[in-house]
Amino acid sequence: MPTATFNNLKPEKKQLITQALRHEFSTHSFADAQVARIVKDAGIARGAFYKYFADLADAYIYLYGVAMRDIHASINFQQTDQYSAANYLSYAEQFLASLANNPYRELIRRHFTENEGALQIPTTLNSPEKLAVLPAPDWAATILSHEVIRQIMLYPDMQKSLLAKFATTLDQLEGSHR
Repeated sequence: MPTATFNNLKPEKKQLITQALRHEFSTHSFADAQVARIVKDAGIARGAFYKYFADLADAYIYLYGVAMRDIHASINFQQTDQYSAANYLSYAEQFLASLANNPYRELIRRHFTENEGALQIPTTLNSPEKLAVLPAPDWAATILSHEVIRQIMLYPDMQKSLLAKFATTLDQLEGSHR
């Protein structure tokens, strides 16, 4: 996570650094990313980078979190007391629609194709205590929705068929829950 020094920067400077990070991690895999290009692009000293982030992985995790918040900002997901297949399908469709023209699209695509195994990114999926409280159908739908989105990012030509299979599975979960 970024340091307090980074968090206290003026919004314009934070945005400039965030844009430099987005550019670097969208055009290079994590393994090929370089602090030198980031600081040049952001117009900051190399030492400043290390005042803001512990290392390159810290910067990547920060940026991934920014991307997820940005993408999820336009999603209207209604968590209800009752499992709803339609809600989970709508969530996945909204996520994909939000991602379509999002400036973080290439970062997310690269994350799934090249970087996913290189870093442990904090998410709901690796937070068992958050998932453990969900009823079984919601737990399964949450896990599956993330995997479907991942599969669509990896194989965009299969979006229609993957969403159809996802919808069928969600309906089956709903039917078994009644």
